[in-house]
Amino acid sequence: MSVPKIEICLGSSCFSRGNAKNVEVVEKYLEERGLKDDVDVVLCGSLCTGRCPDGPIVLVDGTAHKNVDPGVMLEILKDLFEK
Repeated sequence: MSVPKIEICLGSSCFSRGNAKNVEVVEKYLEERGLKDDVDVVLCGSLCTGRCPDGPIVLVDGTAHKNVDPGVMLEILKDLFEK
């Protein structure tokens, strides 16, 4: 399995509009499924991506996902890890 890179925009707009919660969702998902120690996920924050009107923005392997709320974040994670 390739190592997914999940970048969560931590610019003020995306952070306040939900990416703070999305960080928690990712960490909880990995922990609950025993993936935190078994899968080397590169989870990092990024500076503003310049896509504020479409935020919160999450990049997965360079692909931008717009308007990511916790439900969308879970779907992204399922697509990555439950195939």
